[in-house]
Amino acid sequence: MGGYAAPRYTGTRRMGLGSEKSNGSGTWINMMKHSEHVQPRFAVCINNTDYPVSLELHKIYQVLPDEDAACDGDIRVIDESGEDYLYPAASFVVIEVPQEVERAILHAS
Repeated sequence: MGGYAAPRYTGTRRMGLGSEKSNGSGTWINMMKHSEHVQPRFAVCINNTDYPVSLELHKIYQVLPDEDAACDGDIRVIDESGEDYLYPAASFVVIEVPQEVERAILHAS
């Protein structure tokens, strides 16, 4: 019989057991309920070493607000799957884009 292999988690944070609440998209939903308009943010991937299937190097990704993730050194982006996941913030540089570029990115997603 083989030894125990620790599970691998790709592109998301392992959720704890117990009474803690999930920090999934609910954070985004709550923020949308309490704000009139959230300005879209974007970031460029500068390191995809640990996530080559989920992230493309030098690609611009939409960033979703997640204060809890930011406190932990993570960033929530919509990745190649079209879903939002947490990644290390050090793998991205947040950028400002002109409105025309913003519309094109949001229209493509």
